Amino acid sequence: MQPSAEANQRIARISAHLQPFNLQMEGNSGLRRGDCRTKGGDPGFKVAILGAAGGIGQPLSMLMKMNPLVSVLHLYDVVNSPGVTADVSHMDTGAVVRGFLGQPQLENALTGMDLVIIPAGVPRKPGMTRDDLFNINAGIVKTLCELISKCCPKVIVNLISNPVNSTVPIAAEVFKKSRTYDPKRLLGVTMLDVVRANTFVAEVLGLDPREVDVPVVGGHSGVTILPLLSQVKPPLLIHCRRN
Repeated sequence: MQPSAEANQRIARISAHLQPFNLQMEGNSGLRRGDCRTKGGDPGFKVAILGAAGGIGQPLSMLMKMNPLVSVLHLYDVVNSPGVTADVSHMDTGAVVRGFLGQPQLENALTGMDLVIIPAGVPRKPGMTRDDLFNINAGIVKTLCELISKCCPKVIVNLISNPVNSTVPIAAEVFKKSRTYDPKRLLGVTMLDVVRANTFVAEVLGLDPREVDVPVVGGHSGVTILPLLSQVKPPLLIHCRRN
């Protein structure tokens, strides 16, 4: 018994999802490559995560796959990205996931993207100073940004790699050198500091952290970071107990 045309199309879609660059079933299924979902034709943002296999990159990849605004998700790393890609791609959301491994595939990972998020680099380990961290991660960020300026110069770049106060200026200088710098498209991600401040203040006030908003300025550095407690919402004075 021959499979129906509808069954052939379903088989072709599954095959294309698993092997987006090797779709071989166009001739017998009636499904054209231009109609295939892996082309990324759905409206939405095309996002690349550089460092997707790391401790930050893996949960970040999952969150991006869950985001309904994302239509295409490229996961790049120098190790272990195929496994992360396979796991994330099996989530039942609409974003198409593609994996890229190693420097030779970095250009393909970046081409056509709207947003590039960079958690790549090493985490700070016990005994490691911020200078030690800088010496390693600065070179990684520099290399990645040089390829970004070549492959997708108009992309929005979100930098997570620490120390953020230093890696963002490095990225800015790379983009200035290639004449692709736009201060509105280069962002250092310090939301972690806001989340922490919200949690700490909520514990003191006895509130749900989701109801608290603590502005934090000064960047991600122990010397300069400053939570603006006078600007907390809801205002602290309403909840402070009188002694």
